[in-house]
Amino acid sequence: MNDILNNIKKVMMVFLICFIALISYMTYFEMAIGPNIVNNAYNRRLWIKRNEVLRGTIYDRNGNALTKSEPIDQENQKREYTGGAMFAHALGYVDIKYGITGLERKYDEELMSTNIKDSIKSLIENKGKTQKKVGNNLKTTLDLETQKAAYDLLGDNKGAVVALNPKTGEVIAMVSKPSFDPNDLGTTWEQLNKDENRPLINRATAGLYPPGSTFKTITAISALENISGIQGRYFQDTGELYIGGDYTLHNFQGEVLGSINFKDAYTHSSNVYFGSLGLELGNEKLKQTAEKFFFNKEIPADGIPVEPSKFPELKSYEKGSIAQSAIGQSSDLASPLQMAVVTSVIANGGVLMKPHLVSDVTNSQGEEVKNIQPEQVGQIISSDVASTMKDLMRSVVESGTGTNASVEGVEVAGKTGTADNESQGRNSAPHAWFIGFAPYEDPQVAVAVIVENGGQGGKLAAFIASEVIRIALRK
Repeated sequence: MNDILNNIKKVMMVFLICFIALISYMTYFEMAIGPNIVNNAYNRRLWIKRNEVLRGTIYDRNGNALTKSEPIDQENQKREYTGGAMFAHALGYVDIKYGITGLERKYDEELMSTNIKDSIKSLIENKGKTQKKVGNNLKTTLDLETQKAAYDLLGDNKGAVVALNPKTGEVIAMVSKPSFDPNDLGTTWEQLNKDENRPLINRATAGLYPPGSTFKTITAISALENISGIQGRYFQDTGELYIGGDYTLHNFQGEVLGSINFKDAYTHSSNVYFGSLGLELGNEKLKQTAEKFFFNKEIPADGIPVEPSKFPELKSYEKGSIAQSAIGQSSDLASPLQMAVVTSVIANGGVLMKPHLVSDVTNSQGEEVKNIQPEQVGQIISSDVASTMKDLMRSVVESGTGTNASVEGVEVAGKTGTADNESQGRNSAPHAWFIGFAPYEDPQVAVAVIVENGGQGGKLAAFIASEVIRIALRK
């Protein structure tokens, strides 16, 4: 009898365990997996439900419509991107087959939201007839004219342009090339994914490049913070720096600058001087300064996914790599947005404002639903260091390597970069960089430009930056 009871207990225990496991899985599915399935962009039932609301419009900062939506049938509505490829990476896309990306994804809930007040108002205005609900609208910080200028100026080159307001963090322009037309994904999708130029990648935020001499800006900041009296010291630039073994660091095109000080070295972009600074500072101090600017970290940015830039951790005996890292080579990698952030901090007295793409959410009647205020990330460097760097960057455009960035009637400050790379073999043309801001006394715009394999940074990249600044300031 006891054996029978024991067997019954064992069977009941097995059933109990199975029951608990089933309940646990159902709970887990309901709480964790279920919402993801329901909200998945490929859930066709969700698209039918979503289609009850006509997606809201996205505008630029001046009220220019960047998107339009119109209903097609029960399951579909047509989303038109009026700027086409020009705004593809900044806005993303929404498509029943290919999903939702970018700003469209970040603000999907707002763009598909309506409120009772709007519904009642619509019902009254249409004398009781049911009208299609319309989602909220987004007012972005983007400026159509500046965006178009950046897009056109890049031409057929691969690269990116980012323009920020350093005082607010507003993204004025964000362009990546090559781009794609989000209005025509159905016929181009397969080709876009096969294209070795990777047009679907947003080079402005996810493109990582050796920053070249633009990184000397961070090395200069590290020297100001860690080496006493650095501005008063003179250095004999012979055009080359012997590091050890058979390795020697050279200036661009073998230039010899002679007796130079800190300002001269930055103005004329001496590799020899800044390589020496890197060795004096050491990897740890350089890395600390770089990480203050969010290298090796994710930059705080609202509505903008950013690939972390990279600065290496090196051993003290890796002197060649340490010297190279101080001039933006070695294994340094930075996105254009990263370098725009560096520039913005300097322009804004050492304070970083969170980069963001949206300023307002409004309902279909144009009434404000949500206002997104500028947000301070923190004091990255002291105001004194920022002031010194502003002066150095002004000198670069005034009389150094960046004169092509000049704008008539505006004092522009900046730094050029010519970054060696092997993206297309050992003899690849260097990437061309320019970072800068204007006006010098009261900065309103900070830019970062990269032209892949664009040659010397003081030429095409500086010229593009000049025109973007001029358009952004309406000069």
